[in-house]
Amino acid sequence: MKMNRNNGQRKQLIQARLLVKWFIGFLMLAASLTAPARADASVIQELAETGSKAADSRSLAIVIDDFGNGMPGTEEMLKLPVHITVAVMPFMPTTKEDAEAAHQLGHDVIVHMPMEPNKGLKKWLGPGAITADLSDEEVRKRVEEAIDNVPHAIGMNNHMGSKITADERIMRVVLTVCKERGLFFLDSRTTFKTVVPKIAEEVGITLLSNDVFLDDVYTEQHISKQVSVLRKHLETHDSAVTIGHVGPPGKKTASVLKQSIPRMQDIATFVKLSDMVNESMSDPFILPNP
Repeated sequence: MKMNRNNGQRKQLIQARLLVKWFIGFLMLAASLTAPARADASVIQELAETGSKAADSRSLAIVIDDFGNGMPGTEEMLKLPVHITVAVMPFMPTTKEDAEAAHQLGHDVIVHMPMEPNKGLKKWLGPGAITADLSDEEVRKRVEEAIDNVPHAIGMNNHMGSKITADERIMRVVLTVCKERGLFFLDSRTTFKTVVPKIAEEVGITLLSNDVFLDDVYTEQHISKQVSVLRKHLETHDSAVTIGHVGPPGKKTASVLKQSIPRMQDIATFVKLSDMVNESMSDPFILPNP
């Protein structure tokens, strides 16, 4: 598995790259104002192409959680007109069916690993969940079994997990198993106390992080607002990961996404998480950890 990148260094380099793009655009605009009349059409075309290339360089990955239980919105999400990443809960009635369907449609499949939250009942997590009272051996066993239970899984993210993703001992085991099995990890960032970046760097596993939850409130108005937040994020970042859900908000989220995708394609290219991982590995602006 490829090494995790230094997040602070990555942000600085991304900002520098955007600054370079903006500066080039400024120089081209200045040239258009001082160039002979012949240049008007060609300069405008060049400026348009520069803006287009800047947009094309931005990547947006949609991750949809909670597949595996035949939840509302499952069919609608799988039929979105772009590739998405499907996070499937293990040991559920439609785990294998949903994972196979997503894979056949060309979507990425990752394990949506149930993890104990700070608030809520353990029984809400479903079978095979990671809880704070487990030994290292039991955590390892449950993570391995979950990976084996989700066909075509190439990564993992946390389902709930505000308590577990703040626990260094447990996350060290989880991320070690993921690395051994060749999976990357997506930190859903359900708590600001997450230790995942720290442990991922220590373990040496590729890490991605959620930027925007789309449907933490189950209304189309809120979901649309979150799409606007996502668009704003992409104005100053080269990439973004956003998470939505099947289940109670599923059909609403799918509907808003379907309507929003054409407008979002003006500023970013929709990718799967695996594309984002591969891009980060080949990007000369992103350097490995020392």
